[in-house]
Amino acid sequence: MTQPDYQSLIDAPTWAFIKRTEAAYPEGTATRSIAEQRAIYDRMCRAFDTPYPAGVTSHDAPLAGVPCRIYPGTQPTVLYLHGGGFVVGGLHSHDGICADIRGATGLTVVSVDYRLSPEHLHPAAFDDACAVARHLAARGPLILVGDSAGANLAAAACHALRGTPQIMGQILIYPGLGGDPSAGSYLAHAKAPMLTRDEVLFYRDIRHGGPAPDADPTVSPLRDTDFTGLPPTLAIAAECDPLADDAPAYARKIAEAGGRARSITEPGLVHGYLRARHSAPRAAASFARITATLTAFAASRWPW
Repeated sequence: MTQPDYQSLIDAPTWAFIKRTEAAYPEGTATRSIAEQRAIYDRMCRAFDTPYPAGVTSHDAPLAGVPCRIYPGTQPTVLYLHGGGFVVGGLHSHDGICADIRGATGLTVVSVDYRLSPEHLHPAAFDDACAVARHLAARGPLILVGDSAGANLAAAACHALRGTPQIMGQILIYPGLGGDPSAGSYLAHAKAPMLTRDEVLFYRDIRHGGPAPDADPTVSPLRDTDFTGLPPTLAIAAECDPLADDAPAYARKIAEAGGRARSITEPGLVHGYLRARHSAPRAAASFARITATLTAFAASRWPW
């Protein structure tokens, strides 16, 4: 299959972000030891650190026995689940993103330091996400947000907790939801900048210590047989990403089941673009869409 012309699809500010990322996170990082991968990822994330917006603070505290970072604000609470292939990332890697969400919306944000693979295989991360979601939902209204692997966990938690009235919405950012890796965007964007199909398959399987199960909705929300009772959903894909088909496929299944769901495919953007929100106009516009949707969901308003 002919690969897309990324030179024309991706604009100059996004290319600058890609090059800056690659300088800190070299090709082949996924083949290194887990400890090396985590050190490289953390160093790369630090390169994109920005100061907190005025008035935003944070503190660390366990919730439901899971380490979390809390950015105090108003209700409802935004539960944030970070990306990183279920292998890398934590409270620091997405600290700036969470602080900016708090700054833009005024809402309380809780970032979850869920357990990582391969030390903790599935369902450890899923169990942690559900435990914190249940804890927060018992205390007030809640919106789930996640990027990449964290978006998978957010969706899986919404499926597991379907019908919980306190869950007011979910926002999934370049999610991997269990789409067919032998078709569509997985092949068309197999060699995309920032994330390749081979890396998707590596991170999918390492979560299980072997091949991923075929039809477990706690692993692959797209493989669920029931899409009723899910909260209002925004699923956002990056155009230049092997995972690009998962977001629209997921939103379509919710809509077909009678729910409210919208998908957006961000043109010319790549996996991980949230870190470019201060440098690339396309990423900044997408981040503004995310925070505007959070504000709408917080007001029980469907914005489309």
